[in-house]
Amino acid sequence: MGFISGMIIGIMIGMILVVAFARQESTRSKRRTDLAKTIAKFARMTVEDSRKLLPPNFYPSWVVFTQRQKFSSLNWLNSHLEKIWPFVNEAATELVKSNVEPILEQYRPVVLSSLTFSTFTLGNVAPQFTGISIIEEDSGPNGATMEFDLQWDGNPDIVLAIKTKVGIVLPVQVKNIGFTGVFRLIFKPLVAEFPAFGAVCFSLRKKKALDFTLKVVGGDISTLPGVSEAIEETIRDAIEDSITWPVRKVIPIIPGDYSNLELKPVGTLDVKLVQAKNLSNKDIIGKSDPFAVVFVRPLRDKTKTSKIINNQLNPIWNEHFEFIIEDESTQHLTIRIFDDEGIQAAELIGCAQVSLKELEPGKVKDVWLKLVKDLEIHKDNKYRGEVHLELLYCPYGVENTFKSPFVRDYSLTTFEKTLKNGASDGEEEDNSISSSSSSSRRKSNVIVRGVLSVTVISAEDLPIVDFMGKADPFVVLALKKSEKKQKTRVVNETLNPVWNQTFDFVVEDGLHDMLIVELWDHDTFGKEKMGKVIMTLTKVILEGEYDETFILDDAKSGKINLHLRWTPQHKYREP
Repeated sequence: MGFISGMIIGIMIGMILVVAFARQESTRSKRRTDLAKTIAKFARMTVEDSRKLLPPNFYPSWVVFTQRQKFSSLNWLNSHLEKIWPFVNEAATELVKSNVEPILEQYRPVVLSSLTFSTFTLGNVAPQFTGISIIEEDSGPNGATMEFDLQWDGNPDIVLAIKTKVGIVLPVQVKNIGFTGVFRLIFKPLVAEFPAFGAVCFSLRKKKALDFTLKVVGGDISTLPGVSEAIEETIRDAIEDSITWPVRKVIPIIPGDYSNLELKPVGTLDVKLVQAKNLSNKDIIGKSDPFAVVFVRPLRDKTKTSKIINNQLNPIWNEHFEFIIEDESTQHLTIRIFDDEGIQAAELIGCAQVSLKELEPGKVKDVWLKLVKDLEIHKDNKYRGEVHLELLYCPYGVENTFKSPFVRDYSLTTFEKTLKNGASDGEEEDNSISSSSSSSRRKSNVIVRGVLSVTVISAEDLPIVDFMGKADPFVVLALKKSEKKQKTRVVNETLNPVWNQTFDFVVEDGLHDMLIVELWDHDTFGKEKMGKVIMTLTKVILEGEYDETFILDDAKSGKINLHLRWTPQHKYREP
């Protein structure tokens, strides 16, 4: 994080100095007002506008504002950056060190007791700009937005002083740094005085590649299991959360109030961590003890951690979390599943991501995500298991256009808005939601009661379990919390049975209960499980009634067709 932040601050300072120097030498004070207006107009020009102004013989091939081009101005910019880089390195070292160490502390992994810099310099190799583009659609009427493709194969001297929980102190050197990304600069607002803009916002719009190695000075970091992975994860998380879009840093150029340029919440994301299946076993004896870490931004106080399920490769959590969203078009939800190792660092089983732009506001999205070793480097294709999530995105300001079962004003049929006046002063926060806000406490204490009607319609393509190539299937339905069970009749000698039987369940806590559907083969000498489906009741509570075909888990083939209907009774707060 230190070297990337140092690079960014150095580049910003360098660019501002270069622009100021060039403008100062080439512009007279009496023309500055007209120049600012001209810059603003040119920033909003399209390709067609420029073609109308310039005859074809004067129209240069590089004037294309919507595509990145390697044109002559890049050489000019890179040459000036190389000239001032030694001064940027010297001036920025202490500034970066003092500003970045508190950020590292925010992301410091629990396996470490401290994480600071013992040495920090940016080196003598300046970054290189490889492309520039003007983003017209994001500029607005009073601003200009530019994006810079940047590449840096640096030689900084960065040594981290780390101290583990067991008291071991290690100097860790960050080496072989390679970085490629796209930085966004927003010049806003445009003003009629030099340098023609009031503030600069900068952000890492896209991180294409980030490679580095860690080496203990005078030793081997691999001798401390989990430490190298924890430090690398810390660096990547810090970059992800502190400078990656939509996070942006605002640098005032002209004194003023620029709070309107800062990051602001636009909605909430409700996440139901349902279950995982077929997780890789990290233990030599027994099975893994999995738990999940879920976040949109990896700040420690914004990260949610599930409970640990001991000795289980198919854990069921059924936990609910809430996250604040700042930009649904670019942000994503990340989930990491670990094996708990007690006092030692937890071992990563796998991770997954889902982009928020894939979510339709007000609609529950039910997803199974395959776990991978690394979200950025896709070289390891080993199967590590899958995780089951339910996601509901709720933008601010459109609450009346759809209904969410998690909010206090949710109303469906005969539901009463009993939480209209908020939560009582003495109510406790639900353990599954790690949030201090009163809104989260109200959500965690919402109890939804009703009747769940399940019609088991049919099943298709069931796996063969009999010697004769058929089966005698029946279905067992159960609620996880109440352990109420009901079952269908047996349909003999078929792999495509039809039941059309309906069963009713009185549900006391719909948002926190689960329906378990198991298919069994009836046999004279016993019974054999053919597959199962586990689902929460969130979707049926939200939609009221729907049909769906579910793929069977723990089965080579097969699917089951169900009709689910919810009849609400009333809603209240837990005492």
